[in-house]
Amino acid sequence: MSVRRSTIVPYKPTLTEKNLPDQAGKVFLITGASGGLGKELSSILYQKNGKIYMAARSQSKTSEVMKEIKAAYPSSTGQMIFLPLVLDDLTTIKASADEFLAQETRLDVLYNNAGVMVPPQGSKTVQGYELQIGVNNLAPFLFTHFIHPVLAATAQIAPKNSVRVIWVSSSAADGAPTPPIDFTNMDYHNEEGIWPKYSRSKAGNVLHAVEYARRFADQGIISIALNPGNFVTNLQQNMPKMQLALFKLITHAPKNGAYTQLFASHSPTITEKENGCWVSPFGKVEAARKDLLDPVLGKKYWEWTEEQIDQYK
Repeated sequence: MSVRRSTIVPYKPTLTEKNLPDQAGKVFLITGASGGLGKELSSILYQKNGKIYMAARSQSKTSEVMKEIKAAYPSSTGQMIFLPLVLDDLTTIKASADEFLAQETRLDVLYNNAGVMVPPQGSKTVQGYELQIGVNNLAPFLFTHFIHPVLAATAQIAPKNSVRVIWVSSSAADGAPTPPIDFTNMDYHNEEGIWPKYSRSKAGNVLHAVEYARRFADQGIISIALNPGNFVTNLQQNMPKMQLALFKLITHAPKNGAYTQLFASHSPTITEKENGCWVSPFGKVEAARKDLLDPVLGKKYWEWTEEQIDQYK
């Protein structure tokens, strides 16, 4: 499969902290906000006076990030609130969502930003799922299920097309095996390499984003999958050293990944016509890999995911 131009040479960002309008009165929820792209995105939205729920595993780490951002933007009237979220244990997801819903009746954008990348072979969630399927696919899907009603309610009062769910995928989705989902091997009893597993999980993000758009478009919610770009963050902590060295040759400053997400969540050029679209770095709508738009595959993957998370609702 050919490599996209945007993977190697990204487009210039068109939406940044310099031209983002004031975000006062808006509420955002960012998973994985204690570092990497989530931290950069939180910083941009906070300096523009937004209210940000920063969902992460570590309260102490997130608190330090909050202090750093507040010190950098002392004149902001925004808020940052820690929300505990542990994505490798499905039994905890409902409590995290309930904690948010107990505090808010509005949510303008949900960023499913958190994820894991090429963990050691054999890594599993508490429930025994391969770690990337569990953290990158099942947990965000379940969390979004619980958060969905407040998104739908907000869409009734917010400007048209402004309420969105962002599913952070990767350029790896383009390189997923064919077919991208092997329903005969979801537990990896037939072992695969670390990269095919990661690529399949990132393809799963796209399938969820596109199918969400199909199912809930009539509720006024825009659903978008994206490739933020290539960056060195904690996400690459398990990457083999030689691969990491080569990867660094095509990386950029993490803030650019936040710009990709900002474009997906805020660009007025994205309307209901683009619902279910793919956004490339650092902010451009492009065509997603064709088989990830297949409604039969999307429906089957959605229903498989529903079966896995049903007992945790």
